[in-house]
Amino acid sequence: MKIFALVDCNNFYASCERVFDPRLKGRAIVILSNNDGCIVARSNEAKALGIPMGVPLFEQKAIIKKHNVAVFSSNYQLYGDMSQRVMDSLRLHALDMEVYSIDEAFLRLDPLQPRNLYEYCKTIRAKVLQWTGIPVSIGIGPTKVLAKVANHVAKKQTDDGIFDIRSQQAQDEILKTLDVGKIWGIAGRWSERLNRMGINKAAQLRDASPTIIRKHLSVVGERILRELKGQSCIDLEGVQSKKSIMSSKSFGKLLTKKEPIEEALANYAARACEKLRKQNSRAQAVHVFVQTNGFRETDPQYNNGFTHTLTTPTSDTRLIIEAAKFCLSRIYKPGYRYKKTGIMLTGLIPASLEQKQLFVDVNHHNPLMAIVDRINEDHGSDTLFFGAQGVNREWKMRCGSRSPRYTTQWDELLMVR
Repeated sequence: MKIFALVDCNNFYASCERVFDPRLKGRAIVILSNNDGCIVARSNEAKALGIPMGVPLFEQKAIIKKHNVAVFSSNYQLYGDMSQRVMDSLRLHALDMEVYSIDEAFLRLDPLQPRNLYEYCKTIRAKVLQWTGIPVSIGIGPTKVLAKVANHVAKKQTDDGIFDIRSQQAQDEILKTLDVGKIWGIAGRWSERLNRMGINKAAQLRDASPTIIRKHLSVVGERILRELKGQSCIDLEGVQSKKSIMSSKSFGKLLTKKEPIEEALANYAARACEKLRKQNSRAQAVHVFVQTNGFRETDPQYNNGFTHTLTTPTSDTRLIIEAAKFCLSRIYKPGYRYKKTGIMLTGLIPASLEQKQLFVDVNHHNPLMAIVDRINEDHGSDTLFFGAQGVNREWKMRCGSRSPRYTTQWDELLMVR
């Protein structure tokens, strides 16, 4: 029988902050979105105070001040690096693994055949905490869907953060009380559709007719039903190459001039190209868009985009920046206050596919990009960058409450006195 374990980091963003500042232990924490606008992550203590998810920060100022809630800007470099450390730790304990998100991973444990599965998961949990400082919860099940359910129980209803749902008794007890809308893979509309059919709990979906569920929710819904029955239909997935790559952020302030927008776009292009090379792909087209702030009703509004097809597929940052600036020149209009720009690399193909050009000498093996990537990976993001990316970067996002990037910037290393 297959044995899946879903390992999920507890309150991941807040936990990352606590690793380097033990004074935050037991204190309510909220993490803000880009430009410090909305609350996008909360510690358990913040949830207990009734602070909602996704609300603007200013609406919660009173409760934050009253309860001395710690407020942090998103520190994506820190969170990304800590995620990599957690995943590297998990890889030492499983032969097969699927990184599902920045803070979740599925493991296949049956090939290891541990004598005591519960004790083995306790070891995994203890080692991840010891090596990274991040607490995790582990759900064990015969399918990925049941492992996800088990993880929910492990996080909410256990003291040791581990729950095994492989027994029929455990499945019956949990599924009869679990709302169908909380099942992994059941989206909001599907949940509403099932409720109209009289299916409100996970056990009711499990016991429904596969034919009827397939008719109403497609083959995906039928797979979820069978997974709830303990029939493994969804195996681990390897890292899939993306078919397009997007890089976009709102500006720290509204911009009217073209030059700072070009700088921001060049930076987003550089980030997108790093991802493109990491998955060993090349782009055949570049799409750029700009938009104003639709919430400022007194301002004139303008949104537009332009796509440029490249003569030769490439992952060279210099060529992508050049194409992006060309696209921007076609859509930029003076007289507007721009809130956001972004770039999408599309038509991605494997770098191994080389199309020869009759009249153009194409060198796909330019070592410069590999050198730039290696230096930035070893010494921190933007150790090397292109002049088009600018220096002052007046367009940068507001992040007035960001903690230090303890693990990726030399000048922000933790100081011990």
